[in-house]
Amino acid sequence: MLYRYNRKLKRNAQKLRREMTEEERHLWYDFLKFLPYSVNRQKTIGDYIVDFYIAEKRTVIEIDGSQHSEPENMERDSQRDWSLRQLNLHVLRYQNAEIRKNFDGVCADILKQLGTTPEELLPRRRAY
Repeated sequence: MLYRYNRKLKRNAQKLRREMTEEERHLWYDFLKFLPYSVNRQKTIGDYIVDFYIAEKRTVIEIDGSQHSEPENMERDSQRDWSLRQLNLHVLRYQNAEIRKNFDGVCADILKQLGTTPEELLPRRRAY
């Protein structure tokens, strides 16, 4: 499904794709690329740029750094999640620390949330 988006965010989204965080790169190159779905990185939806978007599953995956724990950012994230849910999107949020310390657990949770089994991954990827 196509969503309207703020064209002013296009350049920033392109820059964010080139400059992914270490945790975003890890999740992308070591897991999300192997899902049996098309996954967009730094996708512009409405007035937001989401870290990862799986259109077929109407799912957004956000990777949060420590700044997201600050009260004003938590409120902003809550509003953002609400706006995305109004578009019938499911928002999954994971902390950078979770990616670093429990990568397999994060991958297993994503698979569960997507209703996907490890056997559906491409053969070259290990199961979670």
